[in-house]
Amino acid sequence: MSKFIVITSIFAPTEAVIKFSREQDYQLIVVGDKKTPPNWVCENVTYLSVEHQAQLGFELNQHLPYNHYCRKMLGYLYALTHKADVIIDTDDDNIPNENWCFPAFMGTYQVLPEDLGFINIYELYTNQKIWPRGYPLKYLNTDRTVTQQGMIDQQVKVGIWQGLANEDPDVDAIYRLTSDKMCIFQDNGSYVLGKNTITPFNSQNTAFCKELFALLYLPSFVTFRFTDILRGLVAQPIMWLYNFNLGFLNATVTQKRNPHDYMKDFESEIPMYLYADRIIELITPSLSASQSIEDNLYVAYEQLQRVNIVSNQEMKTLEVWLSDYKAHCG
Repeated sequence: MSKFIVITSIFAPTEAVIKFSREQDYQLIVVGDKKTPPNWVCENVTYLSVEHQAQLGFELNQHLPYNHYCRKMLGYLYALTHKADVIIDTDDDNIPNENWCFPAFMGTYQVLPEDLGFINIYELYTNQKIWPRGYPLKYLNTDRTVTQQGMIDQQVKVGIWQGLANEDPDVDAIYRLTSDKMCIFQDNGSYVLGKNTITPFNSQNTAFCKELFALLYLPSFVTFRFTDILRGLVAQPIMWLYNFNLGFLNATVTQKRNPHDYMKDFESEIPMYLYADRIIELITPSLSASQSIEDNLYVAYEQLQRVNIVSNQEMKTLEVWLSDYKAHCG
């Protein structure tokens, strides 16, 4: 299989980038931005500078803002034009462990029951009071504890795998401002979510199979701390239509988080706090298995536009993403 890792960075090659570049079975793409140091270079890395991005022939380049995480999408498109079968999404501060890898997309795994609604997946890996970024706050102090009860070993088709991160995992600003305790997750194996069982997933240690590459679209005109969470919430009901499941696995990276202003993160997360628990119910009725994944993705965002969760500008950028995807990769 042709497997690519895609990272965006505004720093000189970090420890994480250097270690990922040594993964022999993967091709690493680093997408630069205007803040990235000039003459960026790292062995075994395809580096897409701002100038190189403009030469790739993707219309999307003209629609994405600079100094923004969404420029990572040009790396996805580059991987797709080079016949990617798997795309790994990660960041330049997630250092891969020695055992870094992802399970097969097809296999027999422990599957959580269907129809549980939102769950806190971290509860299967730690007893610490901690939750993933994007988990609806209204459930934090309710009796929604997820356990292994009701799980069955089942052969399933996993479309997206999310690996956890140790030390400084993906949590929201409220956790960091009120606790901010380090977390080392237990090695409890892999779990797959049944249909209508939902948890947020991010872009920090995440593998997409080829069939779901269209769902890599990163909303480009929502706040930075909402963009990958929104992507993940939109993706899940679309995946279910085609019998794909979302899977989670042990922490396989250690996050040495780049500096953040927690209050700025909190401000950026406000739309996430307001809308995360509504997104599934807003978009699901409009989706249909008789349509393509691409069409369902567009329809989902149309529903979000109607309630002003995303803008007209977002819809135009999504149109261009889908056009580039179909022209070069579909």
